[in-house]
Amino acid sequence: MRSLTRKGAATRQRVLEGAAAHIREHGVAATTLDDVLAVTATSKSQLFHYFPGGREELLLAVARFEADRVLEDQRPQLGDLTSWPGWRLWRDKVVERYRNQGPRCPLGSVVAQLDGGTPGAQAVVTELMRRWQAEIAAGVRHMQEAGEIDPGLDPDRAAAALLAGIQGGVLIHMSTGQTAHLEAALDMGITYLRTSRPPSP
Repeated sequence: MRSLTRKGAATRQRVLEGAAAHIREHGVAATTLDDVLAVTATSKSQLFHYFPGGREELLLAVARFEADRVLEDQRPQLGDLTSWPGWRLWRDKVVERYRNQGPRCPLGSVVAQLDGGTPGAQAVVTELMRRWQAEIAAGVRHMQEAGEIDPGLDPDRAAAALLAGIQGGVLIHMSTGQTAHLEAALDMGITYLRTSRPPSP
């Protein structure tokens, strides 16, 4: 993207946030460029100035915005996995985040509309999962250094397994509106880590 002035960057962000909010409320299929123009009080020339690729470029930007929100909604707990109470607080934050979101996933719906197989859509989801897994793995490493988790456990694989459980629970939540599976995946994953004590000397 071309370099923008501070005012231009603020305008682009306002359009992006307005489009994201409209999509969260009405769904991506029901959101047109005219809707975005109306809710953000933006002219068509302005919109195409900041998103020259039109609707597809705007949707990709919304996907990146929603991916960032997934992690931001878990803060500060996600970055503070340094004690078992801290892990519990993060677990509760994740459940709260998806319970508040409801069964419709803004990121998933936008990626599906873009065709999840496109390089741009794949890159957004891949980067989100990489960042999310890295932060969980950092928590595992901290607990290993504190002597709370077996140092022989691979932090990246442990984080990947926990993240896979979260995603499975989220998919079931999206289908049923219930968070029981998400809660079970988090509880069992954290219990596994917690009972993985260092071997006795």
